Amino acid sequence: MLLVLPFAFLIRGATYLHVHQEWPAVFCLAGAAVATSLVMFIYFSVFYGRLTGRFGNFDAMKRRALIAFLMVVIYAMHGILFFSSENLKSKALKQEMRSLHPILKLSVSTLVHLDKDMIITDAARQPEDYKKMGLPSTKNSLHYKQPSTNFTHAVDIRTKGRPEWINRTIQAYFALMGFNTLRHGGTADHLHVSLKSHDFPYAK
Repeated sequence: MLLVLPFAFLIRGATYLHVHQEWPAVFCLAGAAVATSLVMFIYFSVFYGRLTGRFGNFDAMKRRALIAFLMVVIYAMHGILFFSSENLKSKALKQEMRSLHPILKLSVSTLVHLDKDMIITDAARQPEDYKKMGLPSTKNSLHYKQPSTNFTHAVDIRTKGRPEWINRTIQAYFALMGFNTLRHGGTADHLHVSLKSHDFPYAK
């Protein structure tokens, strides 16, 4: 939990800034990264103090702060820019993931580290996709690119054939991180996870 906490703090902080402050994605992530770096710096300082019995001079503090910041930035960039095809339902989803909101993508990438078998079944959609699935189309779907961000704000995760305790744990994780979650049953049982859109605040 101590190792996971800073990165959970990174995602929750970015989500908070997006939902409540309505900052652009890059500023949400940057603000959360600075705050998370401070948490990491405290971690390093506590461990350093336990090992050496002293806090260290100003140069040592600067090195710890720099290392903490670089770790957070590298982690965030890797989570946003890289996503394993093994966790996607089809190769076509690789392109769709590029349009997913960075905060939502980072949260999914983080979860993959703990759940290697998680499968993303859907991300970006077009209105005609709903007709192909035999569903009524909607003009406010968060699977569409949102006007103010140019990112899609929703992703679907497979739940069918997986232990229910895992499905519920994943749903709880996203809820704790500040996302909206909906469980859709039926033959295509899946978990719908979305990030609030300020263009359509009540859309899910």
